Amino acid sequence: MSLRQMEYLVAVIEEESFTRAAEALHVTQSALSHQIKALEREVGGPLLERMPRGVRLTVMGRAYFPHAELAVRSARQARRAALAANGAQSGELHIATVHAQAIGVLPEVCARWTREHPGVRLVLHEYATTEELEEHMARGVADMALGPGPKDWQGPVTVVGRERMVLVVPHGDPLADRESVRLAELADRPWVRCSLEPMVEGRRWLDLECERVGFTPRTAVRTQHSSTAVRMASAGVGVLLTAAHELRGLDCASVPTDPPWRREITVFSRVELTGAAAEFTELLRAADGAGDEARRPGRTGPHPG
Repeated sequence: MSLRQMEYLVAVIEEESFTRAAEALHVTQSALSHQIKALEREVGGPLLERMPRGVRLTVMGRAYFPHAELAVRSARQARRAALAANGAQSGELHIATVHAQAIGVLPEVCARWTREHPGVRLVLHEYATTEELEEHMARGVADMALGPGPKDWQGPVTVVGRERMVLVVPHGDPLADRESVRLAELADRPWVRCSLEPMVEGRRWLDLECERVGFTPRTAVRTQHSSTAVRMASAGVGVLLTAAHELRGLDCASVPTDPPWRREITVFSRVELTGAAAEFTELLRAADGAGDEARRPGRTGPHPG
């Protein structure tokens, strides 16, 4: 079996069509089908099931596909890394991130990058949760990932900053003009919860801290995306704990917690970062939006102070 055959299989699954995969690969559909059939003979069984509308993996295909996908994406990363060795002057940089970072930290950094490196195109892969982010990074979807510190990650992890966490309420709320709020004061309030809440030692920070001051937060609504959660909180659905940078341009009030809390923002990858990826990491480290204090790697999750 060849890397090209694996690339053809990955393209068919990504495009969900032989026709679209052939167009994306700039080959004829007959040549694509021939290579897929050759691959199936090599592995000893069918990998794809042709459907009236589209295509899907067989049981054997589902077992084979993650390994083929990793091989194909690793090869693409290897080509990009080789090009980057001569300096970040051309090519692509693939960045995986959670939605909260994509709308918060990245816009200003990406704007600066395009000014300083116009020849290097940025490709963002966005995910709703840190679990999805880590899963897809392990499968080789991108050159680097940006998000909260990953759990049990085997590759390099670099802390690029710390983001300040705040409570979100609508204007006119009794808390809106406060300089800070202790969690104990919010025992009777409903909460907006989000999949990207900070974690400490395997538990959600909000649950852990509320438990320490004597109550369990009452959930009014739970969302997948932080941007949705912010809008729910600004409408008065409940109180939200989120990163301050996510509130830029939104009409809501934010109040620091007492004591103040910050969450580490990290860059992590499968291999050591070089070239464009290393330069982009340095821009993140220097950016105000990545946090007000860059630190050496350490305990992930929120930190007091």
